[in-house]
Amino acid sequence: MADLPLAELDAFAAVAQSQSFRAAAKLRGVSASSLSDALRRLEARLGVRLLNRTTRSVSLTEAGERLLQRLKPGLLEIEAALDAINSVRDTPVGRLRLNVPGIVAHAILPDIAARFLALYPGITLEVATNDALIDINGEGFDAGVRYEEALQADMIAVPIGPRVQRYVGAAAPAYLAEHGAPKHPRDLLAHHCILHRFASGRVLSWSFEEEGREFTILPPARVVAETTALEVALAIRGLGVIFTFEEFLAPGLASGALVPVMEDWTQSFSGPFLYYNSRRHMPQPLKTFVEFLKAEHRRGP
Repeated sequence: MADLPLAELDAFAAVAQSQSFRAAAKLRGVSASSLSDALRRLEARLGVRLLNRTTRSVSLTEAGERLLQRLKPGLLEIEAALDAINSVRDTPVGRLRLNVPGIVAHAILPDIAARFLALYPGITLEVATNDALIDINGEGFDAGVRYEEALQADMIAVPIGPRVQRYVGAAAPAYLAEHGAPKHPRDLLAHHCILHRFASGRVLSWSFEEEGREFTILPPARVVAETTALEVALAIRGLGVIFTFEEFLAPGLASGALVPVMEDWTQSFSGPFLYYNSRRHMPQPLKTFVEFLKAEHRRGP
């Protein structure tokens, strides 16, 4: 057993599942070069290449695929065994790895994380911000946060944050003085608009509801960006109409730098959920976080 390269095998599994040395290193809290060295030692020990590496991608060889499939159950058992020790401590310790969308990182998680970490100082929180749908287990996360329409059927979901959020429109006073205020979604076709593009390349259309029927439009864009902070800043500078989460616009609306538009067309929707795999061992930090969220939800606002 002393000769068993557990650290190297764990490094291999992390890189194989992330398909990226950089992403795996970030999750493990180590350098990408240390993972690369561990992989080279493991391949030299086994006498076979496990990963195909290029400057742009990492992929499994046939041998690597076979090894990963055999390793997964064993590594999960080791993780569960170590976590069982954690469960008998007075206070839990360990890492809680979350993947959350930008709005949650900006407006919801900070207060929740501050209260949670104050109660459990032995837990380290690691957060990655990503608006795309990902395989949380394959990417090495304990849980993710997404909205109801994006949750998969085999996941357990627990409410986190406000149970109702709103998508609202706004523009700068100077813009409205020059162009007038839109009253109906069709009016937006004659306005400059500030749109959001996801990392996947998809530009977010704007959805509205009229007499129980939902419809979407993709208005003409003056600005298309991938960073909400930039989009809001440009709206404040008068470049066009913006529709986004109310939390992003709240400071500008409160200060008067932005003015609400089309308030009759504000969209309300269910708040986000923490989700995790129902078939995977639940590490103690995640279990503690879920219990914390459930207790907060029972207490209410």
